[in-house]
Amino acid sequence: MPRKSATPSLAETQAAPGGVGAVDKALSLLSAFRAGDRALSLAELAQRTRLYKSTALRLLASLEHGRLLQRQADGAYALGPELARLQSIRAAGFSLEAEVMPVLRALVARTRESAALHVRQGEQRLCLYRVDSPQPLRDHLSAGDLLPLDRGAGGRVLLAFSGARGKRYEEIRQAGVAEISGDRVEGLSGIAAPVFGAQAELVGALTLSLPSSRLKPGLAEEVRRAAAELSRRLGAPA
Repeated sequence: MPRKSATPSLAETQAAPGGVGAVDKALSLLSAFRAGDRALSLAELAQRTRLYKSTALRLLASLEHGRLLQRQADGAYALGPELARLQSIRAAGFSLEAEVMPVLRALVARTRESAALHVRQGEQRLCLYRVDSPQPLRDHLSAGDLLPLDRGAGGRVLLAFSGARGKRYEEIRQAGVAEISGDRVEGLSGIAAPVFGAQAELVGALTLSLPSSRLKPGLAEEVRRAAAELSRRLGAPA
């Protein structure tokens, strides 16, 4: 039995509550692959997961048996065909609405303000999904409305995370959220954070809109957390 490392593995530091340690370790080997990786050696996998090579090797044998990984002629490991099969099943049954709407509804329930997902459409932004605030005083946008890309928190976030230059956009990228008042409509505030997909690509901007008189501390963090949750549901890398 290998000795216990003084430095815990990633699986140990990020263990699933009530889960199985061996499964967490096996999953950490799959998660070690990053964009651009074609194959990883045993040494690279052990280093990225902080697992002993002997432990990693046993887990790799099981992953290879399940076709989740495949060993190449040079001894390195590449992602296996079973992952492609599972992804095709997921893609066939995937509904963006089914992932987005629960997050928007939960955000509205917590904040009592209107929440939406905006996506870029050329030089405009489209309100793709929306859940209205239960309060009578609110903005009256609807799913399907087109808005300016260069005004409002949602548009600013889409530009910032598409590489727009300038101090304002750099600050949004650093903060991971934009909180702006009166940028599109006087008396209206918006808070937005980016949403990413499975390839770490920008999917859209999750936004919260409200009268500026109701803007209060803590809402920006609520939006940031909701955007992170939606990114996780869409398969974005942790």
